[in-house]
Amino acid sequence: MKILDKIGLVVFSNLILILSVLMCLLIFGWLDIESIYFLVKFALADKIISNILLALSVIFIMLAIKCIFFTSEEKKINGIKEGILLKNDDGELVISKTTLQELVNSVVRGFDSAKDINSTIIMDNERNLKVYVTLSVKENAIIKELSTNLQTKIKEAIKKTSDLEVKEVNISIRELQTENTQNIE
Repeated sequence: MKILDKIGLVVFSNLILILSVLMCLLIFGWLDIESIYFLVKFALADKIISNILLALSVIFIMLAIKCIFFTSEEKKINGIKEGILLKNDDGELVISKTTLQELVNSVVRGFDSAKDINSTIIMDNERNLKVYVTLSVKENAIIKELSTNLQTKIKEAIKKTSDLEVKEVNISIRELQTENTQNIE
């Protein structure tokens, strides 16, 4: 979300809050409608306050039009929508999150007891990665040992291939797959 979108959201949220509080005060009878009428009349009669209100109104109108009709698009790096930019003295490298997810999936596929793999990569502001892996395991798998090995191998693979730090590798076991064996005589 761009800074102008955030400002628009904050401004309009505050305006709605103020209007809602005023409406509640009016409904409960804690504020008189004549006092609001007097304040508005006084503000519009004063030339300086009137000009300030006009300028604020124009700014709010332009901000509203921008927020309604002109959405901010996510920044693309070299044509990649969700990528990680690595820079050095020789140039830049962009690694897509899809590439890292495929790397994680290939590491997990290397374990015989892991099946039906799905992974997600999230990067925080310090460029640390959080990896979320959801998978099914075979019934003979030792889940604790498998998850520990997966966490280690995933961290090593990402560090080796991209030089990025993996802060967490979170593994969820979706189901235990049983092998159907039938004897045919």
